Amino acid sequence: MATFNTLQPQRLLSFSLSSFSSSSSFPLRNPFQLTSRVSSHHPHETISFKQKRRQQQQHQTGPGYSSVKSLVETPTRNSVKADPDTRFNRRTRDYRDRTASSSSTLSDSSSGRQAVTERWQKKEKENLVNMTEEEQDKKNKKKRKKKDQDSPELKLRVALDMCSKRGDVMGALSLYDSALAKGVKLGQHHYTVLLYLCSSAAVGVVRPAKSGTGSRTLNALLSSATDEGNDSAELNYASDSEVLVSAFNSAEKSGNPFANEDSSFVKDGSSSSRQEDHGIMVSEDVKKYALQRGFEIYDSMCLDKVQVNEAALTSVARMAMSMGDGDRAFEMVKQMKIMGINPRLRSYGPALSTYCSNGEIDKAFDVEKHMLDDGVYPEEPELEALLRVSVQAGKGDKVYYVLHKLRSSVRKVSPSTASLIVDWFKGRQASRLGKRKWDIRSIKEAMENSGGGWHGQGWLGKGKWEVSHTTIGDDGMCKCCGVHLATIDLDPIETENFAKSVASIAVMREKKLNFQKFQAWLDNHGPFEAVVDAANVGLFRQRKFKPSMVNAVVNGIRQKLPSRKFPLIILHHRRIKGEKMGEPINRALIDRWNNADALYATPTGSNDDWYWLYAAIKFKCLLVTNDEMRDHLFQLLGNDFFPKWKERHQVRFSFTDSGPQFHMPPPCSVVIQESEQGHWHVPIETEVNYESERRWLCITRSTSGMVCEDSSTATGNN
Repeated sequence: MATFNTLQPQRLLSFSLSSFSSSSSFPLRNPFQLTSRVSSHHPHETISFKQKRRQQQQHQTGPGYSSVKSLVETPTRNSVKADPDTRFNRRTRDYRDRTASSSSTLSDSSSGRQAVTERWQKKEKENLVNMTEEEQDKKNKKKRKKKDQDSPELKLRVALDMCSKRGDVMGALSLYDSALAKGVKLGQHHYTVLLYLCSSAAVGVVRPAKSGTGSRTLNALLSSATDEGNDSAELNYASDSEVLVSAFNSAEKSGNPFANEDSSFVKDGSSSSRQEDHGIMVSEDVKKYALQRGFEIYDSMCLDKVQVNEAALTSVARMAMSMGDGDRAFEMVKQMKIMGINPRLRSYGPALSTYCSNGEIDKAFDVEKHMLDDGVYPEEPELEALLRVSVQAGKGDKVYYVLHKLRSSVRKVSPSTASLIVDWFKGRQASRLGKRKWDIRSIKEAMENSGGGWHGQGWLGKGKWEVSHTTIGDDGMCKCCGVHLATIDLDPIETENFAKSVASIAVMREKKLNFQKFQAWLDNHGPFEAVVDAANVGLFRQRKFKPSMVNAVVNGIRQKLPSRKFPLIILHHRRIKGEKMGEPINRALIDRWNNADALYATPTGSNDDWYWLYAAIKFKCLLVTNDEMRDHLFQLLGNDFFPKWKERHQVRFSFTDSGPQFHMPPPCSVVIQESEQGHWHVPIETEVNYESERRWLCITRSTSGMVCEDSSTATGNN
């Protein structure tokens, strides 16, 4: 093939045209047009740097279509349309011919359109026949969903949910009135949201939905008390309704139920509510109005024969609580049982709170009995309310009963409950109660049968109580009275059932037979005296995994084990195959653990948490990890046995310049304890790094000869 050896335009033109005519691999683009454009260049015209560069490139690659295009301007749209032989015009002409042909065919006969319609309908019927029932249901659901999105019921539901999210009681009531005026049919969800907002306002605090404070208190009336000197403006219900109804109407027209979200329900734009502790405190006028409308809405719900649920009845009970009517609140819970609805813990709160606030101690404990009969167990807020009313009534037997309830279900008490306990033991009534004589042997037998730490035989001794704050030493001795606190044994049967529960959950959640293989491996290589959560150790206060830290903890915990045997090291296999694990020092550690049969690598898709937890439960051994075990996986295990097991087996660790430090399980059970002499030790729930820092209440009789100071000395043997 020839190459360019000159830059003269005329010779370039003749060569390019000859190349086009002799080549069949490039389409010809109107050579006459190209000739007219290129020939316009004067032979002596100065060539620009850009054109010279293009010519040099062409000289290197040889002549062709791209070379000509680089020197010659692209033909314009008008010039292409002028030439009937171009591809553009050929395609356009063919399209117009086909369109004209089909148009003339359809215009000549109306049967053409009918034939097309019939063919389409036939095809749709065939598709419906071939569709499965599941596909048809799915298609029908989509149609219904699209239709329901425009329904007034759905718009009302969305608007009420937004009011609940904001805590807008008055806005919800205005939406309710507007819906009634328009004849919108209300369902269970509509009524439930309305009753919730009305009951919240009735007790004085509206808590926006899903804005919990992280703690739960029983007596909502206490948190809803407003300052006496707080001036609140009067409500203008008529004007407020007009504003919100018009807002809802405009939202309906625009298709956006959230439009105009700002709603004022006080005259002159002043607010009758204030945000406090994630709750909106409302005025007395709002309380009364919400209470009145709440009962009206409940009556309408019953008249419309809308199915009542637990949430609706609980809201009515809360409204009764705001009136101080405990009997009506309790009646709502009884109605649930008649209707076949399972009450929840919150269902009993209004009745229990009202009875306790009114000092009706017998009725309060009737509510507690009803709870237990229905399989609902009180937690600390409910037990604190029962303790409060018992202390106020001076009922020593009830106080003793609640203290043991706290021991079995709460273990560590909150500061508010601890304050109530102090008030009781410092009171005159507590000093008068107790046995002067008792059978020591029967007390010891009762403590042995219970596993230690309590006997449950009633108040022992008489005289004034001494209450002190103390801590527990590493030897399990109270630093105030010198009593050695008990380590309460775990029930072997309960431990075995707990291990089976963990295994069953792990098998269901793990892939293939991974966990069964691990169980078989444990049977062949166990037992172990300790299990190490290697990922938790190797990532301690850093992002990159360090095997050297795992090695330091492994060697350190071995020195604390009776047999000095390697602990079981649980580590995900990606850590073993990960970055830098091929280095000689890291490879040597892995080989050392493997040779000692102490390393188990969990496979892909497995959660190593289940592996180290099950191994520690199976062998009843120590578990080295700083994992608090609070996420959703461990919540599956329940809140009864698991905290007790974790307290007795978990070893926490930290690192210093001298190496790892281990914080062994506490030397005693961190739970309310009752001694053989009738003394009490109560742990207080506070944020502490280690159990040695925890504060306790040390409660002894003053006639026992104990020196209640923060020391480990005592004048007598308990």
